[in-house]
Amino acid sequence: MSESTRADKAAPVSGPVPGTASGPGQGPVSGEDEVVDLCRELIRIDTSNYGDHSGPGERAAAEYVAGKLAEVGLEPQIIESHRGRASTVARIEGEDPSRPALLIHGHTDVVPADADDWTHHPFSGEIADGCVWGRGAVDMKDMDAMTLAVVRDRLRSGRKPPRDVVLAFLADEEAGGTYGARHLVDKHPGLFEGVTEAIGEVGGFSFTVNEKLRLYLVETAQKGMHWMRLTVDGTAGHGSMTNDDNAITELCEAVGRLGRHQWPVRVTKTVRSFLDELSDALGTPLDPEDMEATLAKLGGIAKMVGATLRNSAAPTMLGAGYKVNVIPGQAAAHVDGRFLPGYEEEFLADLDRLLGPRVRREDVHADKALETSFDGSLVDAMQIALRAEDPIARAVPYMLSGGTDAKSFDDLGIRCFGFAPLKLPPELDFAGMFHGVDERVPVDGLKFGVRVLDRFLDAC
Repeated sequence: MSESTRADKAAPVSGPVPGTASGPGQGPVSGEDEVVDLCRELIRIDTSNYGDHSGPGERAAAEYVAGKLAEVGLEPQIIESHRGRASTVARIEGEDPSRPALLIHGHTDVVPADADDWTHHPFSGEIADGCVWGRGAVDMKDMDAMTLAVVRDRLRSGRKPPRDVVLAFLADEEAGGTYGARHLVDKHPGLFEGVTEAIGEVGGFSFTVNEKLRLYLVETAQKGMHWMRLTVDGTAGHGSMTNDDNAITELCEAVGRLGRHQWPVRVTKTVRSFLDELSDALGTPLDPEDMEATLAKLGGIAKMVGATLRNSAAPTMLGAGYKVNVIPGQAAAHVDGRFLPGYEEEFLADLDRLLGPRVRREDVHADKALETSFDGSLVDAMQIALRAEDPIARAVPYMLSGGTDAKSFDDLGIRCFGFAPLKLPPELDFAGMFHGVDERVPVDGLKFGVRVLDRFLDAC
């Protein structure tokens, strides 16, 4: 497979700058005014990532973002790691360029969606019931749109951030980032010169405790991953014959053991901090050893938090054979394995014990776990920005059960947080929106996020 890399500066768009003045007597359009349209337009660009280059690619989204940034005076670069797999990067000069820079990163690719399953077409960007609907509405074209809206508003009005800000709109996050963040970190590290901190996806969303307190979960840790292929060799033969060396039988028994295994609870620093904060907020003890009672108190975020208390290995694909009366000589399965920070060795040892000696495992994609502390001036800036827009807000740390492009940026020594602020209705199943059917984001939530990010940039 050949790889071509292009780093082109996007040409400024000629003509009037959209959003500056749309008619007689109308003033400048604010970030709040245009964030919904930006989100809808991004959703309408199909960037489905199947993990094998068979999708449409992210080039159209990269060009769209580059155009929006060029309109307000930036000189973005489009970097293509493989045909159609493009990312956009730009740097905003701050008031004090001698200070360490901040990275704001988001990905433009999305997981596939079957339109037949959806209430509204997943690539329509429909507005209904106070929400923008579509694939990527929360993962994560909402944050992409909020970032674009804030940046465009600030640059139109001449408001520089206190320090340099690097913007990265990335390809391929949904398949591990090989053709997006990983490519940039390995091949173009100079784009992130001077960056020491970063914010990205799956953090800053709200969890309403009561009328006096709303928690905003800031991601400070994430599980590592081992996406694996399991293989068993057996003896091929006729389906009518007795065969004590059936590869499918051996594999299925191993996969069954893995899928039913109850992994032990391991409470990391971040999870302990989150449970302590939540216990204080609820006024009741939360015992991570009593999962049923603990998760029952967490409402819609129970699924997301529950997955951060244990290592996990979910069988996701099976394949074997080519004819009903032929016993195949080999069977294979794929497993999505996730391990907690500090527990990779334990995870792999448990995995091998469960699979047994006949099952070969090989990594399809592997990456580390991350964990940082919940302190420092950037965290203070998050708290200040959230409370200014929501007086009952309290930011708290939490661990993400999945992974993000932060894993790649950590290799450059960048301290990463998940902070894509959204104030959500208590009844919305936010965790269920990720990779789910009928993904949607509240319009009011997008506008709230713009206001918070704007204040955050002033304070950081």
